[in-house]
Amino acid sequence: MTNIKVIIPAYNEADSIAHVINDIPSIVSEIIVVSNNSTDETENKARKAGATVLKETNKGYGYACLKGIDYVSRQTVKPNIIVFLDGDYSDFPEDLTKIVAPIIENNLDFVVGSRVKELREAGSMTFPQIFGNWLATKLMNLFFRAKFTDLGPFRAIKYNKLLALNMEDKTYGWTVEMQLKVLKQKLSYTEIPVNYRNRIGVSKVSGTVKGAIFAGVKILGWIFKYSIKK
Repeated sequence: MTNIKVIIPAYNEADSIAHVINDIPSIVSEIIVVSNNSTDETENKARKAGATVLKETNKGYGYACLKGIDYVSRQTVKPNIIVFLDGDYSDFPEDLTKIVAPIIENNLDFVVGSRVKELREAGSMTFPQIFGNWLATKLMNLFFRAKFTDLGPFRAIKYNKLLALNMEDKTYGWTVEMQLKVLKQKLSYTEIPVNYRNRIGVSKVSGTVKGAIFAGVKILGWIFKYSIKK
């Protein structure tokens, strides 16, 4: 039987986190919400909705993801698949079954949920997000002949393959680092089109000029680092 665990980094997502947890399909064995220094009711609402709640005081998306991975690594029974999902309700958690299907049915290693235009709600992605995704994936295609079209945060990966990636990034470069390492290690991968809507609340990255710039710098930095790395 496939054992699937979901890791949700969350910073002040009190208005959305219960919606996310409640919409996750029952095939998931554990939902892990990592509160990244939240100061609102995120943690309480996540617990009440049935999630395991961890705290990560170091602020950063990657820090929260690494905290979740460390927690799973200490469990006696390890999962087959780890799914990463944001806590803002912009993704449709029920799409998880589509995300994990290529791993379960076709034995692929890694799947990214692609936020294709025809399935995106108007205004759900800002211009910096759209342009940044386009530029990053074009560069990955140029340097690595990658077939990625998105750096979407909704993604699934075999647990053992995730550990082998030896993820490092603590902040905005987490998603692109994972995809670059998947390419470098020649893991099998695909993209699955997913629905995407306007998030609840304000984005901590694309919602601010500072966040958008820092994210862009981090993403491009990882790509150029790996383009010259042997």
